[in-house]
Amino acid sequence: MTAEPVADRGSWFRVENGSAGSAVRRAAERLGDQLGLAEGRVADLAIVAAELTSNLIKHADDGLLLLRPVRREMDAGVEMIAVDSGPGMVDLADSARDGHSTVGTLGIGLGAIVRQASWFDAYSRPGRGTVIAVRIFAEPDTEMSWADGLTRPLSGETVSGDGYAARVVGDRRQVMVTDGLGHGPLAAAATEAALAAFRSAPAAPPAEVVGHLHRSMSHTRGAAVAVAEPDPATGVLRYAGLGNIAGAVVADDGRRRGLVSLPGIAGHQRPVIRQYDYPFEADNLLVMHTDGVVDRWQLVDYPGLAVRSPLVVATTLLRDAGIRRDDAGVLVARGWS
Repeated sequence: MTAEPVADRGSWFRVENGSAGSAVRRAAERLGDQLGLAEGRVADLAIVAAELTSNLIKHADDGLLLLRPVRREMDAGVEMIAVDSGPGMVDLADSARDGHSTVGTLGIGLGAIVRQASWFDAYSRPGRGTVIAVRIFAEPDTEMSWADGLTRPLSGETVSGDGYAARVVGDRRQVMVTDGLGHGPLAAAATEAALAAFRSAPAAPPAEVVGHLHRSMSHTRGAAVAVAEPDPATGVLRYAGLGNIAGAVVADDGRRRGLVSLPGIAGHQRPVIRQYDYPFEADNLLVMHTDGVVDRWQLVDYPGLAVRSPLVVATTLLRDAGIRRDDAGVLVARGWS
C-alpha cells in the first residue's frame, strides 16, 4: 500500500503508549524519505522520534507531538515539536547531560536528541510542562527564525482553519495570521487562499497587503486576517487587521500593548482597512493569535521564555491558552534574529 504523505501543515499525534511512539517513528521516517533526506539522516530522524516519544510516555502528562516538513531556501527537512503539561524540568541543560535521569533510566534521551538535531530549542518549567522543538536537515541549521508559529485544529477535526505566514520582501519583514470562518475543510480552504495571496502580495505596507488579501479571497467563505510589519530599525510596528485576530507588542519587562483590528471579513463586504503604527524596539516581541487562544496570557508568568525561539514561545502559549473547542493558532516575531 502506498504511504500517504504527511500534510504540509503537519500531523498531531497523542503519545500515550508504545504503539503511538511507533506510529510517530514510521511517519517521521516516511516524511524524511519523501523530502529526500539521506539514509543516515533518516536514521537520525528515527532516533529523535523514538527519544521524544519515549520521554512523553515515561515522563509527561497530556503528551502531544507535531510532525511537519520545514523548508529552507535550498532544501527541506523534518520538524518535530513535543509538548506536555507536566511535570516539567528544573534545569534543561542538566537534563540534557548523558546519564541524568529522574526515573532510573539511562538518561541519554535528551542528549541524544540534541546531538542528532540540526536545530534544537526547548523550554520547561516545573509543574507547567515542557516544549521541545527539533529540526533535522542534511546540514546544521544554526539560525533562529525571526518569526514562527503553530496551529492546531479543534478536537475532532483533522484540518485547522487557522494559519500564519512570514515573508521578507524587499526591505520589509511581514507576518500574517488568518482565521477562516467556521471550521473544517472550507475554513482551511479560506486560510490557504489567504496564505497564497500573502506570499504573492506586492511589497507594500500592511494596509495595502490586507486589501490585496481581501480582493483575492472573494471565492472563499472569508477569513479574519491581520498583517504586521515589525521595523525595529525605525522603532515602529505597522499593523492592519480585519476581524478577530488579537495582537500585542510585549516589552522586555513583560508589559503588553494591544493592537487594533477593525471589524470585517476579508473576502466579503467592503471592509474599512486602516493601518496603525506602534512603538517597537529590537528587544520587543510581537504576539498574534486567533480567537481560539484565550487572550489572558502573560509572558511574565514564564521566566526565561521571552528569549527562546519564536516557535517555542508560540507553542508554549498555544499549549496553555489554546481552547479545544476551536481551531487555535499563534505567531511570534521578534525585533532581532
